Amino acid sequence: MTLCCRYFAKTLSPKSFFNSYSAAYLLPKAHFTPLRSFIQFRSMAHDSAATASEFKKVQIQRDDTTFDAYVIGKEDAPGIVVLQEWWGVDFEIKNHAHRISQFDSGYKTLIPDLYRGKVGLDVAEAQHLMDGLDWKGAVKDIEASVNWLKGNGSKKVGVTGYCMGGALAIASSVLFPGVDAVVAFYGVPSPELADPVHAKVPVQAHFGELDSFVGFSDVKAAKALEANLKVASVDHEVYIYPGLGHAFMNTSPDGLQRRKTMGISDEDSAAVELAWTRFRAWMNRFLSS
Repeated sequence: MTLCCRYFAKTLSPKSFFNSYSAAYLLPKAHFTPLRSFIQFRSMAHDSAATASEFKKVQIQRDDTTFDAYVIGKEDAPGIVVLQEWWGVDFEIKNHAHRISQFDSGYKTLIPDLYRGKVGLDVAEAQHLMDGLDWKGAVKDIEASVNWLKGNGSKKVGVTGYCMGGALAIASSVLFPGVDAVVAFYGVPSPELADPVHAKVPVQAHFGELDSFVGFSDVKAAKALEANLKVASVDHEVYIYPGLGHAFMNTSPDGLQRRKTMGISDEDSAAVELAWTRFRAWMNRFLSS
């Protein structure tokens, strides 16, 4: 079994893991927009993201390697590490980081490039990138990102993430005592990577009621996470949003178009705003000085 599948959904084989993802809310490959169209769409998406030119690229050292990260927000503000979906550092994760940086009195947000410059242009490429990720190395990247923010003016630092990044965000609550708060969206790590029963910092998590990613972000996984966090005796909140599937926070015009191209049609702007309100309250509670 690949690292990806062991860490994401230990109950599924690699084949059934990704097949369940496709069967649940993606159309067969024959129904996807051709790669050339995806490239044109992604290029347009990068150009249309109002945030792109506002990010500062920095390099972060850890162990014997260096990786790029993208920073935006107020200097000396509380920091938040924002972790990518399986696509990589694309327009949607930058949209999220930009929005978060403007919440309340302001945050300094940082996106570590876990794929080292690669971005999935279609589902097959995204799957390939996620499957080939060095998960233990990614965990080290996140820890180095937290330390970079704390070494560059942020007295407190939180971690948030989406899908793949959501699972890694929860892992950080277990593995990094230097993290001050976590908010995860639709993703739970396997105990092999980090067992939430050993979480050490406050965790808030968000899931869609109709998410069919079994063992990773479905309702059963959400409820199991809540039970484990209760055992861990950390502050926690776990929310399940009725009528929504996976990746429901992706609401930019380009993000909505990509979801529709993939056969994901549910939208609920009120639920998304509620999730952001809960996010803001959680981070403000634990990161404000």
